[in-house]
Amino acid sequence: MSADAQLRLRSAAQGRGELRDQPPTTRTREFGSGPLSKAAVLIHTLLTTEALLLITAAPGLIPLFLIGPTPLTALFLLPLGPATSAALYALHHRGTDLTDLHPARLYLQGLRLNTLPALKLWTPLLIWLTVTAFTLTHFRSTGLPTWWALIIAATALTTLLWGAHALILTSLFTFRARDTARLSAYFLLRHGRVTLGALSLLILTGAMTALLTEALPALLSAPLLLSLLHTARPVIAETKEDFTA
Repeated sequence: MSADAQLRLRSAAQGRGELRDQPPTTRTREFGSGPLSKAAVLIHTLLTTEALLLITAAPGLIPLFLIGPTPLTALFLLPLGPATSAALYALHHRGTDLTDLHPARLYLQGLRLNTLPALKLWTPLLIWLTVTAFTLTHFRSTGLPTWWALIIAATALTTLLWGAHALILTSLFTFRARDTARLSAYFLLRHGRVTLGALSLLILTGAMTALLTEALPALLSAPLLLSLLHTARPVIAETKEDFTA
């Protein structure tokens, strides 16, 4: 992206974004600062967030697991967008004090703040991926040359990686949907390591689904999302510094 394009992007987003509401900081206590306590804090946060994510997404995931992929798959996956966004919010703002943990409250706060913004990006993303998947599964009937399938698959993969950036931004910051979309495309190439990290997690998720069971990524969604947040730290830091008021 040229310097002029970057300047226009910064001008468009500057001052329009802000951090999602954060819980008030609490004084760190001496009790619970050891490694075992930190491990207990992390495990408790992951398990609570995981349970709430699955409960939120259950109306779509349960029929999807029971009947498998159908033309209604995109509809079944709609609740997963806000659920994932709320989980990212809760994991990002997770507490470190064993005596003052509120992962459930953070998750519900994230769900309240992020449901509508997440759906504005998640819905068109699902529609596009559904059309792409249908095209690839019925590719022979299109009569197109094989290399077109490679282009379509590459486009779908790029869309998924863009969606990972967009989901992080919409979960942690308040931007207009179009600004989030533009920033996600900007970071897709600017922070190649973050994009490669998201790609590795996507490959890992696909491998677990194909080799083991589709339920395994759902059961490990909280650790996977925490890894995504860890990978995306440069994107989060730059957004906070350059694109928020």
